[in-house]
Amino acid sequence: MAFEEKRAWALAVIAMVGYAVYAVVVLSRAAGRSLVDVSYADVLLWTTGLGIVAGIVSGIWFGVAARNDGLQIDERDREIGRLGDHVGQSFVVIGGMAAMVLAVLEASHFWIANVLYLCFVLSAVLGSAAKIALYRRGTL
Repeated sequence: MAFEEKRAWALAVIAMVGYAVYAVVVLSRAAGRSLVDVSYADVLLWTTGLGIVAGIVSGIWFGVAARNDGLQIDERDREIGRLGDHVGQSFVVIGGMAAMVLAVLEASHFWIANVLYLCFVLSAVLGSAAKIALYRRGTL
């Protein structure tokens, strides 16, 4: 498995686990109350920050593990990375537009923050899934 494919797997798993932890904590804090009244900012910031750190650490770990194989990235790796990033970036744009619409509609900060977080997670997961699919398919 290529170094970049391993990183894609790691980032997808990290994003999904981080969001699952966030959702469980926020929903458990709700305990029958409206979600808008739940304290979410600390969990949002912690899961985002820890996800970033975990992504960096996993990249370093895979890099160290693959140092004997060499970390040469060829044209195919660059093209797969570019296409996967385009897929992921589309969800960042969707999230930004959705947040803007929610702000114009004067929605609660809770919903604006959560739509942004969800789209960041979807960006990471679907961008990684596109990269994995391109590596597995074997053609570009």
